[in-house]
Amino acid sequence: MTAPKIYELAGKRIFVAGHRGMVGSAIVRHLEAVGHAVLSAPRAALDLRRQERVEQWFDAHRPDVVVLAAGKVGGIGANTSQPVEFLLDNLLIEANVIGAAHKFGAEKLLFLGSSCIYPKFAAQPIQESALLSGPLEPTNQWYAIAKIAGLKLAEAFRVEHGCDFISVMPTNLYGPGDNFEPASAHVLPALLRRAHEAAEAGVEKLVVWGSGAPQREMMYVDDLADACVFLLERYSGASFLNVGSGEEFTIADLARKAAAVAGFTGDIAFDTTKPDGTPRKRLDTSALAALGWRPRTPFDEGLARTYAWFRANRATLRA
Repeated sequence: MTAPKIYELAGKRIFVAGHRGMVGSAIVRHLEAVGHAVLSAPRAALDLRRQERVEQWFDAHRPDVVVLAAGKVGGIGANTSQPVEFLLDNLLIEANVIGAAHKFGAEKLLFLGSSCIYPKFAAQPIQESALLSGPLEPTNQWYAIAKIAGLKLAEAFRVEHGCDFISVMPTNLYGPGDNFEPASAHVLPALLRRAHEAAEAGVEKLVVWGSGAPQREMMYVDDLADACVFLLERYSGASFLNVGSGEEFTIADLARKAAAVAGFTGDIAFDTTKPDGTPRKRLDTSALAALGWRPRTPFDEGLARTYAWFRANRATLRA
């Protein structure tokens, strides 16, 4: 049974912060596909790290609904080399946008977190109650701490001011608009790009960071967008909710699938001098399932779409 609508998006001014990122652009696509008007502001016009500018923008546009999908993101290498940026940029964005949403009367806000908020060795599948129950994965702790602060800030506004601010914790995402930059990409887009370039160059070996043993649940980004719109209309609870696909693969599996879709036929080797990161992250999504939502996109289908997007947009991506 699907939960009934408790909030109507039709006719609302909906601001998607981070509309050019993979997640934000997917949410915009989904909202516009069902006829909703979306407010957006490119970074050149609105730096979300600047409180005064954010408040000026909110005062001028008065959004009814805010989706906070903006943030600094990246893989293990980027997190390790830029801890200040991953912590400070995300803290500033969250504080400014969530604070302005309250100050200028937004009726609803959805904050997007990340499954990296959970302890490194959390019991699997990970329930929402695992938050703050153990140490974080050191390679992405800066980003994780910022995301924990964001969801707690949304919760604090609910407790102190009665704001209808909700949070979701998506699993590992992939899809059109992903970051394919070698120095900062997450595991799947990094593997796709490297497999494509290896096939193009005719090299015999593709080297992958770590042992290949860690497991990752993967969800197509348009499924997350669908879940976010579903929850904006049908959820108003205090607890944040996990969003996942239930499809889980080892890093070695992902490397082989990326190689196959990109046409790389050489060997795959694993550099065990590099870190593995969290050994496993699979989310318990029973709370969301109880509301009647299910993902729709099988991994192989989503992977093919993602690779097609990469090929079509490769000329615009950074080397």
